[in-house]
Amino acid sequence: MDGLQIKKSTTTYDAIIVGSGAGGGMAGYVLAHAGLKVLMLEAGAHFDPRTDSQQLKMPWESPRRGAGTTRPFGDFDAAYGGWEIEGEPYTTKDKTEFNWFRARMLGGRTNHWGRISLRMGPNDFKAKDGLTDDWPITYNDVKPFYDKVDRLIGIYGTKEGLENEPDGIFLTPPKPRLNEIFITQGARKAGVTVLPGRGSVLTEALPGNTSRGVCFFCGQCGRSCKVYGDFSSSSCLVNPALATGNLKLITNAMVREVLTNKEGLATGVSYVNKDDMQEYQVNGKMVILGASAGESARLLLNSKSAAHPGGLANSSGVVGRYLHDSTGSSAGGFLPQLLDRKRYNEDGVGSVHIYSPWWLDNNKLDFPRGYHIEYGGGMHMPTYGFGFGMQNMNGKVPGRDGKMKAAGGYGASLKDDYRRFYGTQFGMAGRGTALARYDNYCEIDPKVVDKYGIPVLRFHYKWTNDEINQAKHMQETFQEIMHNMGAIYGPPQGKETNYGLEAPGRIIHEVGTVRMGDDPKKSALNKYSQAHDCKNLFVVDAAPFVQQGDKNATWTILALSMRTAEYILQQRKMLNV
Repeated sequence: MDGLQIKKSTTTYDAIIVGSGAGGGMAGYVLAHAGLKVLMLEAGAHFDPRTDSQQLKMPWESPRRGAGTTRPFGDFDAAYGGWEIEGEPYTTKDKTEFNWFRARMLGGRTNHWGRISLRMGPNDFKAKDGLTDDWPITYNDVKPFYDKVDRLIGIYGTKEGLENEPDGIFLTPPKPRLNEIFITQGARKAGVTVLPGRGSVLTEALPGNTSRGVCFFCGQCGRSCKVYGDFSSSSCLVNPALATGNLKLITNAMVREVLTNKEGLATGVSYVNKDDMQEYQVNGKMVILGASAGESARLLLNSKSAAHPGGLANSSGVVGRYLHDSTGSSAGGFLPQLLDRKRYNEDGVGSVHIYSPWWLDNNKLDFPRGYHIEYGGGMHMPTYGFGFGMQNMNGKVPGRDGKMKAAGGYGASLKDDYRRFYGTQFGMAGRGTALARYDNYCEIDPKVVDKYGIPVLRFHYKWTNDEINQAKHMQETFQEIMHNMGAIYGPPQGKETNYGLEAPGRIIHEVGTVRMGDDPKKSALNKYSQAHDCKNLFVVDAAPFVQQGDKNATWTILALSMRTAEYILQQRKMLNV
């Protein structure tokens, strides 16, 4: 844009935070409570679950009465955004595939995630197989912050004493639903470990908390909770930070680049206001990026200057590299034992009631690392088109006479099937470790800009046999569990679909584009997520991850962001901020 159009602020903040999700929200919470004057910029709209959630709406209240018509996870889901956003494209290269999910709203993707909250373990930080780089930190470095996050936000679970599935400070977990009792029996018969779930939902009052309600078991965490019974950055972090009077929030602010001076230090950011399409510049003594692994890499690569010709914090050339997302494959069916079951409220929490941590030794397998299994099902609110749990079964179900017949139809037959099959369905999904690889990356597309004039990301990502073989093992495991349950189910996903392996990005666990490390020639950040090349720049989302485990990333993002924020407070004099 023409420099004369840029509106420059005269205020200088102690810190500017880009992004309001798990990482940005936690950094804002810690710094604002410590008395720093903080500006938070969010690319999407304001969102407060208490006033804006679509919780408890009935299916017929949708103008479309269907899922996926305006939002990827249904009309009432709390994600404002998706894999495709009008005017905000991204591209791919070399015929590879990557699906990039973005939630444009206060709190980001924390508003609609599954709340599955697993700590990474000692072997996730320091791998025993030597296939990937070690983190510059250990589990013991992060454990005190995991503990603080548990106490601050709340998480349910049970202490199990497993080496690489570390215990936390737990609230009481929800009891398994009826179909999950069958799942547990079938899995354990197959030699698969099953534990009570671990999720950031308040199943009981959180000690010392007065602003959040307790879960009332509607099972709709994906719509975000009006009583703040689950974790969302907006309700648990940003709103309390705003209440200190030390945090200022600007929404609909699409950040273009990080500004630097001739010495290469960050001085602020430039953003486009979506409401008036004008460009603004704001000043800060430090800049903290929490915009997501992809978006933070995009900002750094777009922030070129004489001091940073290859992009900010990128003298190593690794910004955008080592991108990796969790593997994912799934299966499901129904339990004939539960046909015509009694009706009662079995919604439970919106996170998992049970799950299976990785239970095997890879020495006898044809892939490295492992995966966990998430289970679900039961008598959630029925919606038209739920398919009677008959994935891959050609729409056939057993009739009342025991013979197979077409499912559903219309009129009396459809109503009868709904009554009979309601609550019989179940599903299981593997979520596994993909190795961080240099050749999986995002970069700036030299030919494409978004509607704000900002160059967009271009992705290059390929699965290897390691991930494909892992998905094959998932499918084989699912088949054995379902057989042991006495379930009715279809054939497994086969080689033609890479055994049901979801496309990169579809699990929405992408990490690793601005990795931390001790060597500035091989990493962009130090062990406190501080840029090697720019001492007053920090990254607090999933971008600093060296290697993801099979664990969902959110709890580690929160712990590392808290660790970075406390480091900033300790180092303020040395940082000259």
